[in-house]
Amino acid sequence: MHILDQLAQTIAERAAADPDSSWTAKLLAKGPEKCAEKFGEEAVEAIIEAVKGDRDRLTSEAADALYHLLVMLQSRDVPLSNVLDELARRQGISGLDEKAARKP
Repeated sequence: MHILDQLAQTIAERAAADPDSSWTAKLLAKGPEKCAEKFGEEAVEAIIEAVKGDRDRLTSEAADALYHLLVMLQSRDVPLSNVLDELARRQGISGLDEKAARKP
């Protein structure tokens, strides 16, 4: 099992935990909007580190962003497998062609 699959599974399990016992449960208890906000914050922090060129800090912030992305997906009952399936569907298609084919 891939580490992202393991993390998504742990997040799903923690969704039922007491918010006082789990950071993940606490985030999920605050609702999808808060989960999305937290993902956005972490994504911005990763962007800042990418611009600065600090590889170690970028690595850390990217890990935070991936975690918070998975929490946000969990908050809307979107399994990681759906995202992976979408990536697989796009495999081998030019990014320009894929973007042009999207519905407005």
